[in-house]
This record gives sequence, structure tokens and C-alpha cells, in this order.
Amino acid sequence: MPSMTHPALRLGYDTAELAGSPYARFFNPAMAPLPAHVREALAVGAVARELIPPVAQSGALQEPGYQAVETGYTLCPDGSARIAVRTEMPGVTPSMWDWWFAWHGSEAQRYKLWHPLAHVDVGWADGRDDLAHYVGRTSHVTEYLGANCFRVGIRFLSPSSMGLNESALHEAGETAICARVSMKQFGIPIESVWMVHHIRPIEGGAEMRSRFWVGGSNVRILGLPPAIGRCLGQLAGRLQPVTDTQARELMVHDAQEMNHLAGILPDLFATFGPQAR
Repeated sequence: MPSMTHPALRLGYDTAELAGSPYARFFNPAMAPLPAHVREALAVGAVARELIPPVAQSGALQEPGYQAVETGYTLCPDGSARIAVRTEMPGVTPSMWDWWFAWHGSEAQRYKLWHPLAHVDVGWADGRDDLAHYVGRTSHVTEYLGANCFRVGIRFLSPSSMGLNESALHEAGETAICARVSMKQFGIPIESVWMVHHIRPIEGGAEMRSRFWVGGSNVRILGLPPAIGRCLGQLAGRLQPVTDTQARELMVHDAQEMNHLAGILPDLFATFGPQAR
């Protein structure tokens, strides 16, 4: 996948931001090591594709218990990859994540708290800030995956549009952040990723079960009639399959950012959340 950078963008907080930003005390580039179960998944490598369900079975995340692979990845014959990551979050509630996904997208300084070593910039496509919702909006982010910097659009979807039961989520005190991810390849806008972060309460906090379906049959070229865009997108996905390295980088990135933010999210929520106003 191609990378994209902008000379005015940079990682981290500068001296003035560290001295004057209201978020500076939460900015910590000393990130914790990967959890043991993520390191084990990296050591195992790609698993059989039957062990990580396709995007059409997203709704199965709401079933009790766990799926066969909660942290790992697989590569499929159509050129796609499926990635799963589980993150335990002591002291965190699902509602904190709903707040975070609406709140962080207004300022790069907020976004950088999430992954201090990879996040560069963020902004809402509609230009509006500090709205208490994200579903139906698109967030433009600049971030590193591995050594490559990408500019992508994250179009947030309703959970029901991906087969999840929203009434059941509410009754169980759960939330699900769902999105379609797009970028430009060779100047052509494409959607290439489906994403779900399912957060449910557990004893002492919450756990996030992230799923990504990348490339292959998940690709759609934008700006064309839907059927043509899907057909050409799937062909492009086969010609440029997701590599083992790319799947591993996405799994590592998600594990790093979710574990890091989970450690500061309760304090962030208490300081900047709706009840703090």
C-alpha cells in the first residue's frame, strides 16, 4: 500500500505543547510492551482462515464467550487479510469509548495521546468540532503503520449496518464502533477495510475485541456505480494482496494503541468527559 506524508505534520508534542496543552500530562511516549497474548500470536503467525470469521459474520461478536482466535491474523485466497485483537481494559467502561471516538477527532493533540509513536494528525471531514457523536461522520487521520505513514478516511457506521443488534448491545451495556476505511491508491479513492471494535463489560473493567477485514473482496473503488466499483475493487485486491507483514503491522498497531489508551482513558474521561463540563 502506498504511503502519504505532509511536510507540516509531525509526531509528538513540541516544547510549547508540552508546556501549555491541557492534554500534556496525558502524553506519554514511553509505551508499555505488547501483552503476552499478542506476542504469542506474532510468534504463531498466520492461522487457518476458518478460525477468524468473515465480515458477513460480524454479528457473531455479540455471542457469549470467545471465538476460536481472539488475537491473530489470517491471509485469504482472495488477497484479503482478517485480523483479530483482544484488549483487556481495567477500570474502563464501554461508554468511555463511545465518548472517546467522538471527542478525539477534533484535535491532533488529542489523537496523539492514543498512540504517541504513530499518530500524526486528525480532523473531521465535515469541519465541525466537539460534537457528541461520530456515527455517520468521516474522520481523516494521518498515522504510521510500521515505517509507512498513511492518510486515510474512517467513515463511522451504525452497528446495525454491519449486522450487530443495537438493542442487544444497549441492554448488555456494550458498544460497538464500526467503520469503513478508505484511502487513495495511485490517485484513485478506494474503500479497502471493514472494522469493528466490540467493547463489553467484564469484571473490573471492559474488554475490546477488534476485527479488521482488509483488502481482497473488501475493496471497492469509489466514484463508480456500486457494482462496477466492487467488481474492479475485488480484482485490484487480488492483484495486490495484503502481505503477511502488513497484517502483522496492523495487529501490532491496534494492540499498542488500545492498550496504551486504556491506561489513561478513565482519567481522560473524568477530566474532559461530559460530566466534567
